[in-house]
Amino acid sequence: MIGRLALKTLSSVVAIFLIAGCANYFEIPIETPIKPKLDVSPFQRVLVAGFISGGTDDVDGNLETTRLLRSQLRTKSELRVIDADVLPLVDAAEDSGAGNGAAARPAGETPRQASDAKEPEIKDDKDLEAFEHLFADVEYWKKIGEEYQGPLIVTGTIMFTPQSRSGFVQREQEVFDSFGRRRVVPVRTYQERKGFRLKPKFVFIDGRNGTTLYSESFSEEILYNTNQSTPALSSYFELMDRLLPSFLNTLSSQKVKGTRVLLQ
Repeated sequence: MIGRLALKTLSSVVAIFLIAGCANYFEIPIETPIKPKLDVSPFQRVLVAGFISGGTDDVDGNLETTRLLRSQLRTKSELRVIDADVLPLVDAAEDSGAGNGAAARPAGETPRQASDAKEPEIKDDKDLEAFEHLFADVEYWKKIGEEYQGPLIVTGTIMFTPQSRSGFVQREQEVFDSFGRRRVVPVRTYQERKGFRLKPKFVFIDGRNGTTLYSESFSEEILYNTNQSTPALSSYFELMDRLLPSFLNTLSSQKVKGTRVLLQ
């Protein structure tokens, strides 16, 4: 073990001297392709249908996520994005929810009447469970697919909830000794922080037959000092920025950028 470690260290030192001793060396950018998680070759178009969202009322997770994903897919996917109204998925889940814990719309009540009623509150994951059966409703999604000529359908759930944490946080602090010499030491301080957690679930459905092709869930959290005021919408977009590469990699190949050193 020790001999192997010494050999690796010696190799690293030799490499450094070789680089330093060369008259010329330069870095070239490289890109490594990552294959998509889902084969979308049977589709020419994609419909971001909408999301069942909950959490805070400060951000409309359904509309914001639909707009953001459509915008990203227009520029970073070969699929043609369908412009359409966001589907009323909560109403659809209630209609198909008899026996699944969700109340169906009373007979004779029109969609307009239902929309006038108070929307059900979805504050946490338990509230959300009453609506998730909709994504397994093959007939519903097949009907939507027929309306839009069999596209790839993107839907799912969005939970964007306030968070608060308190406890010890380690940070670096600059100190000087009696001779004026500077050093940085770790310091643990007690802090109260607040922020948001974003938990999206993306569901990809075959619009030709209504079946689910793939689904993936994520969870991201961001916290700030209590004296820092950050709008909820800004936090939402910051968290979505972390998730977008993984979402896009589901549908199209992505490239990881890096550099390589060449000696001359």
